[in-house]
Amino acid sequence: MKIITTPDPRLREKSEKVHKIDDEILGVIADMRKLSLDWEKEHPYELSAAMAAPQIGVNKRIIIVRDDMNDKKNASFTALINPEIIKAEGKVKKDYEGCLSVPTVYGMVPRATKVRIKAKLEDGTEVRIKATDELARTLLHEIDHLDGILFIDHIKGVKDAFFEMNDKGDLEPIDYDKKVANNKKLWGEE
Repeated sequence: MKIITTPDPRLREKSEKVHKIDDEILGVIADMRKLSLDWEKEHPYELSAAMAAPQIGVNKRIIIVRDDMNDKKNASFTALINPEIIKAEGKVKKDYEGCLSVPTVYGMVPRATKVRIKAKLEDGTEVRIKATDELARTLLHEIDHLDGILFIDHIKGVKDAFFEMNDKGDLEPIDYDKKVANNKKLWGEE
């Protein structure tokens, strides 16, 4: 397995609900954790905060979220199966987002600062989560993946919302007209 990137059409498909948490599903989750950490090793300035199953070509409603997004040494993730947004609320705030499946491009994306979701854990336990700020943003980003939506879709046409990382790990604006607007690979139109 590998992380798939734009323009792979599987990133644009709506994912199927998981009806049974079996060895196959647990294997997908293990693959997601491994691939997230493998990606991180190759990107010294970045942290793999989360991943959705479609990013490895598996059309199932599964996400993983890092347990501590402020500690790169903490490599544990919580898997959420069939996550569903109950309510997104609070102020809408713009902040930087990147994606393992949209290489080299980052965006200043508006999202709600509070979210309530329900999901199942790997052992089948149903949970309800109230999240704010960075965790809310991460959950909304990953749940979007399950519906075939990428973060770039929220800022398409917003010329000053796209960035790229330089070799020092700093984000710099991208020339929208030259590198983004007609980039068929980025938008999955290739």
